[in-house]
Amino acid sequence: MFSKSKINDPAPKDDAPKPAAPTPSAPSTPSSSEFKASAPKAKPPASLLSADLHITGNLKTTGDIQVEGTVEGDIRAHLLTIGESATIKGEVIADDVVINGRIVGRVRGLKVRLTSTARVEGDIIHKTIAIESGAHFEGSVQRQDDPLNSGGNKPAAKPAAAPAQAPAQTPAQGSSKENG
Repeated sequence: MFSKSKINDPAPKDDAPKPAAPTPSAPSTPSSSEFKASAPKAKPPASLLSADLHITGNLKTTGDIQVEGTVEGDIRAHLLTIGESATIKGEVIADDVVINGRIVGRVRGLKVRLTSTARVEGDIIHKTIAIESGAHFEGSVQRQDDPLNSGGNKPAAKPAAAPAQAPAQTPAQGSSKENG
């Protein structure tokens, strides 16, 4: 409390200017707690998955990811940057998706950008999209106002494509009946 009274009233006493220099360092301790309070507001740097990294499994974050390596699995992030050397085999869901490398799978994003080095094999569901000259894309493009949350409707479209594989699924269905 003595430090706070000195900060609030720095001039009333002659001794106040002498402690005034140390007192700013004393409030710096509360400032560090203030810094902790502001730290969640400050955006952390993007997680970088280097070119020599191979991940099998899903990745999920509210932050940003930059992929330079290989990921076999789904990725969900705020900003996802796929580097030129990167390969993703799975679904990609992000607010912003910047594709410089290769994706085999569905891409869902509010903003999707395929650069000239992008290679995408799969459907893109977006709110806004930009495709640079030279990008390779095989699949369909669909605009939706809320592409991130509409994924619940999309898996229903997959069984429509499944009848081509229905004979292969019949034995599996039979064995599941035997198990049940």
